[in-house]
This record gives sequence, C-alpha cells and structure tokens, in this order.
Amino acid sequence: MTDGARVTVVVASKDRLRALARSLPMHPRPVILVDNGSTDGTAWFVRRHFPDVLLVEPGANLGAPGRNLGVRMAGTPYVAFADDDSWWAPGALERAADVLDAHPRLAVLGARVLVGPEERLDPVSELMRQSPLGMEPDLPGPSVLGFLACGAVVRRDAFLEAGGFDDVIFFFGEEERLAVDLAAKGWGLAYVDDVVAHHHPSPAKDPRGRQALALRNAVLTAVLRRPWPVVARRALDALRAGPAGWEGLRTAVPRLPGALADRRGLPRAVERARRRLERAGG
Repeated sequence: MTDGARVTVVVASKDRLRALARSLPMHPRPVILVDNGSTDGTAWFVRRHFPDVLLVEPGANLGAPGRNLGVRMAGTPYVAFADDDSWWAPGALERAADVLDAHPRLAVLGARVLVGPEERLDPVSELMRQSPLGMEPDLPGPSVLGFLACGAVVRRDAFLEAGGFDDVIFFFGEEERLAVDLAAKGWGLAYVDDVVAHHHPSPAKDPRGRQALALRNAVLTAVLRRPWPVVARRALDALRAGPAGWEGLRTAVPRLPGALADRRGLPRAVERARRRLERAGG
C-alpha cells in the first residue's frame, strides 16, 4: 500500500470494463478492485493497464459483500467505497481522513454525491443533509442512519466489527442494515457536505427488476432488524406495488431462512431514530 496513506479506495465491479477504464484513473491510490466474476476481460485489462491497483478475484459474484474482502485487505484506517461508475473529487479523501481523525466515534462519513455531468445533488444526499436527527456534539454533521455506498468513507475497524455487508441482502439497499448495526454498537454516522463524490450511472436497463430488488431487500432488511409490524408494512407495500412487488416478495422467500437466523432487535434509541427518519420520508 502507498506509504502514509490513510484511505484505501475499494471498488467492487462485475462486467463493467468500460466504466472502470474511465473511473480507475480518477482514484487516489491505494485502490483495491474486487472483480465479482467478470467475463468481459476486466481482470486482464486491469492487470495490463493498472498494475498499481490491487486486483482481488474471488471467482464468483459476491455482490456487495465482495467489498468486505477489499476492506479486510486494506492497510489503512479508513476505506472509501466507489462503484465502477463513481469517483471521489480531488482532495475529498484527505478531507474525509481529517474529519475521521478528529471524530473518533464516527464510523461512516456520508459524502455529498453529485450525479452526472450536470452534477445534480443525489436525492439521498439531500435527505441526509436535511436529517431530522440533528447534530450530535461529537459528530461533524447531521446524524444519519443510512448512506450511499459509492459516497461513503468508513472506519475500517468499525465496519469489520459490524460484520460489513451481508449475503442476505446481497446487493442494492445493502447500506441500511449495516447502518443500524453500527448505531446499535454506539458508533456515529454523519453527513459531511464538503466531502464530495461524483457518480455517473448508466441508464437502468431493467427498471422493473431494480424496483423488485429494492422491494425484496426492504422486506429482508426489516426481517433482519425491525419489529414485526414494520416487516408487515414493508411486505404490504410490496404487494401494493404490483408485479414488481410480487416478484420482490417471491425472490425474498428463499432468503428468509438466512434473514431469520440473523434476526435481532435494535436498541430502543436506534429503532426510534429509524422510525423518525421514516416519518420524515428518509
């Protein structure tokens, strides 16, 4: 790893060679790329053109938990996540490391994510900026209970202590369970507006499939950590969503044993904060 570095960039990708060709040069080193079983020549391309990137090949698609491999291999106290179509603004990670150094309870720093060449503020960043949870005196910005993985810098030890991302959710919406687990352990999560990430996503090829995945994972996340009435509400929301919701519920069923095996309640304060965010639309 780069001498003196405080932040490692961890990227998880699958079959997105063209996007990586654009984004990898943007990342300050050190960088770890977890290739989730690509078949488009990603591994060869990275070894040839980016020999300074540490390439990890698990040999299968691990989904979001693939990032856990990169975090374990990082030799820095902090890890910044990036998607294959995102990168950090110049100086952003130095600023993030300074903030994390100054706030030892901070486990997740949620950045301001700007979308596309027009640099629109991501709606999730706006929600975090307006968080109804207020500011705790030992945190650098509004408290949050969620984040965008492509716009987050995490304290490595806290991330690993909380188990990282999990196989039940696998991908899409994987941040919520990790966020509440960190809060349950007493860690802080905060939005910091002057740390900036850029995200240039491609148009969704399967909007209905993404909706089904989001609804599936909302139900599974509730099963993992939330009271049963919340689980029932999320399942009802999926039913009311029509075909995408029905597909989401159908695909949730095989994952229910894993969710139930890892089910546990949240501390009252964390559950209250989560409900407050939901009432505010977050």
